Amino acid sequence: MTDVFDPTPAPPAEILAVLSLLCPEVVRDIEQNWNAPVSDYARHLWRPVARPVSVPTIAARSMLREVLHQRLGVMMQPEEIGKALDEFEYRPVIQSGLHCLLLMDRITFDSLLFAWLGAVENELSAFVGFMGTTMTMETIGREGPGWLHVGDDKVNLFGMGRHKLCRKSACAAGPVSLNKRALEAVGDETDASRWLGTLLAHQDKVFGTAADAIIALNDDLVANWDRSGMALPVFIDDRLAAAAMARHLQHDGSLLSRLLIEPARRRRLEHALQEAASGPFGRFLPNATDYFWGIREERVRKLVLENGNLIEPDKPHGLSIPFERPHLRQALLDGVLLPNLFLTFLVLAILPRVRVVGGLRQIGYVALFHSILLAALDETASEERDLAAELQVRENAWGTRVIDEKISVREQLAGLPEGALFADLLRQYRSRTFAEATDNLKLIRENARWRKIGQAYSV
Repeated sequence: MTDVFDPTPAPPAEILAVLSLLCPEVVRDIEQNWNAPVSDYARHLWRPVARPVSVPTIAARSMLREVLHQRLGVMMQPEEIGKALDEFEYRPVIQSGLHCLLLMDRITFDSLLFAWLGAVENELSAFVGFMGTTMTMETIGREGPGWLHVGDDKVNLFGMGRHKLCRKSACAAGPVSLNKRALEAVGDETDASRWLGTLLAHQDKVFGTAADAIIALNDDLVANWDRSGMALPVFIDDRLAAAAMARHLQHDGSLLSRLLIEPARRRRLEHALQEAASGPFGRFLPNATDYFWGIREERVRKLVLENGNLIEPDKPHGLSIPFERPHLRQALLDGVLLPNLFLTFLVLAILPRVRVVGGLRQIGYVALFHSILLAALDETASEERDLAAELQVRENAWGTRVIDEKISVREQLAGLPEGALFADLLRQYRSRTFAEATDNLKLIRENARWRKIGQAYSV
């Protein structure tokens, strides 16, 4: 008997083997959708998620709904809010991996488009995108929230000097207004009809922070590019995570209050964090600050926990906040503290049982955050034992840079129909397979962190 040849392409086994060491749930998604259209893969990631069943997850979902309701209240009518929240209850998914950049940034645009595909293919009226705002206004040379990408050139979006851009953070820099003169000059040099008018409509407006400006501008860009309104992006950021975290700290009996404030519980949590950091996947963990970031003088500050206080290291006159529940909660409400990535993902995704869709580093550290929380639980307590059972299913997915076009957004938009850009791109990605779009998982193969993991386990 001869073997039957199967011509169907399969994903590269060696890459899947490496991914499966840390996030087998991501591998399952890839295997199930390898030869399917990219839009089908996006639909799959926005599939339903089991409702919370343990006491901590039910409480966490309720708190997340409260802060989402407030966010939706500034952009929707009451009946639309109810519909969006009901959809989120059934398909709770957050596209993360977005930095606080205008959608003229290639990677940000492609990631937002992927989330839009998932929402539209599931007939959702809205979808949630998390934009990290702790980044500085300029990260490296003419990159970051302070710069607008227009093909081969970049425009100083808010007209700040570069010495200020690199010393201010997106969530805190402000008030700001658009650099009208520089934007108008761009209109004389290039075809900017698909975006320039949308930006200049805000030329006389003063925004509280750079993050506020970028979210408002992105809202309007999407509305202009997709006039059908098939799926509305709901941009959230670290400040919404801070509001959710403050709700967790409202009561001393909440799980996060106990983990952070009770000395024995915090020691166990810190031990789990240290074990993960020193383990084989420790390079994925972000550990730049202790639990929270501080905000002072328009910049995000690293904090360390010493002698019962969160302080800025080597800054005698810097922030100093008692590591006690009422003080932490008030500082979060006052905009003085933001949760670090570990706490952010706990309150937005892991505890409320929300699927989080992110990039190649994020799928690693979300899996680690998940295991850290499990290690910190006290399974002699019934509700934490129930939570541990619920956490056996991880809602962690890869979606950032699945679509990874190598040309500028301006070039991507050129020639697409006015007001129906996303609809035209939807047709394209319904006929392009996941394998083709990812070039046989080339991005993972070339990723330094995943490559090193593969080398370590192949020895």
